[in-house]
Amino acid sequence: MKKILYLIIGLMGLMGCTETVSDAKQETAQPQIYPDYLGVTIPVNIAPLNFGMADEESLLVDAVMTDSHGQSLHSQGEESVDFDIDDWHQLLAQNVGDSLTVTVSAKYEDGWHTYRPFSIYVSPDSIDYGLCYRLIAPGYEVWSKMGIYERDLSSFDERALIENTQFEGCVNCHSFNRGNPADMSLHIRGPHGATLLRHNDSPLIAYNTKTDQTLGLCVYPYWHPSGRYIAYSTNTTRQLFHSADPNRIEVFDEASDIQVYDVEKNELILSPLVKQDSVYETFPVFSADGRSLYFCAARALPEANQSEQSSVLLDSIRYNLCRIDFDPATGTFGDHIETIIDAASQQKSISFPRPSYDGRFLCYTLSDYGQFSIWHHEADLYLLDLATGESHTMTGANSDDTESFHNWSSNSRWLVLSSRRDDGLFTRPYFCHVDDHGVVTKAFMLPQRNPRRFYRDRFLSFNVPEFIIAPTRFDGRKASRIINNERRKNFGVR
Repeated sequence: MKKILYLIIGLMGLMGCTETVSDAKQETAQPQIYPDYLGVTIPVNIAPLNFGMADEESLLVDAVMTDSHGQSLHSQGEESVDFDIDDWHQLLAQNVGDSLTVTVSAKYEDGWHTYRPFSIYVSPDSIDYGLCYRLIAPGYEVWSKMGIYERDLSSFDERALIENTQFEGCVNCHSFNRGNPADMSLHIRGPHGATLLRHNDSPLIAYNTKTDQTLGLCVYPYWHPSGRYIAYSTNTTRQLFHSADPNRIEVFDEASDIQVYDVEKNELILSPLVKQDSVYETFPVFSADGRSLYFCAARALPEANQSEQSSVLLDSIRYNLCRIDFDPATGTFGDHIETIIDAASQQKSISFPRPSYDGRFLCYTLSDYGQFSIWHHEADLYLLDLATGESHTMTGANSDDTESFHNWSSNSRWLVLSSRRDDGLFTRPYFCHVDDHGVVTKAFMLPQRNPRRFYRDRFLSFNVPEFIIAPTRFDGRKASRIINNERRKNFGVR
């Protein structure tokens, strides 16, 4: 009998005890929680939205999530609530298209406080399987450990695809064809530089993308919906500290061009229209139907002044959103360039154009100048209606700090965006819903099991978040052997 009693006591110690919320002071305000999940719209298959009190002074935090049928989910913890993942998914699945009511209580030195409830809406639109991103220190001149990782969005499972401890150099520019990892591009910089390509789940091949007819290596990849082509830019990039703000650096192009790679023929397709010395062309992306190429273009600095690196001159570099026809049947560019948004005339600059896969919208980043918007605190996201040509700010997605890189889910209903709103230094992924009328919901941070501890202890930025519709099945050990092997396949030029 004693053994059974000791066993029960031991299990209770492992499970922890839940304290009853009693004699609570009823607050008229809604709770201030971290992350801020008040009034957000979420996909039915997202991981539990665990949270704690924003002030970090509470002894306990308690949350009860209730649906309109009276079913509820309860969690209590010292630093944050931690909803049971199976019960969480069951509750969400039973409330698709409806709202859940969340009642939060927090225990402080003076006792319990219960706050006015808030709601969370469960969207019928699901989100993709996962997210792929680079984790990197938020520095500038040098870098140390970094890697490419994938995260299951329905849970908290994360795994490394490859880390630069497996070779000398850095990893960046990971890209997939509408989130399908069967078509994948991954760029390696450093002594073992290469672009790793996988097409239709074929084995990885390491390419040398520099040719005698192009500026340098291919970067900023974007797949054609057919999978046959990849749009790249080639950039001669420099960085310096901004004279007007010593706490921020400026990354800028001294030259840049655009080309399209034909995967089947192993050839780069060039056009003089997107390879002009007097224009900086960058960030190419294919339209949803694959018959257009959007890109950003700015008038180049006078060559005589480039070496001066004057901040006044850099402040004058502003990129417009442009478009050129592309014929996927023949692999040829059109004969003229169209300016879609003349941001320069508004003393603004556009970067990271991303068309939704249903062809309805195009999201872009707008800042005061330049194209490296992650260092621009004024950078915000805008939504271009491709049917009407009208743009509007994505108020629900934006904040008082930087919003920069972004990408669409495969169903074109969710947007992942990079933001520095949390602390002004680290870039973290947020999600918002965009309906077919362009209505944007409040953005919410990528859920973590213990968000405060996770984001406080992980001194890394989430760089270039990309949706994936399935696990990548990427063999990092095999990839590192390919990278460390000096053999590279050269790109041809058409």
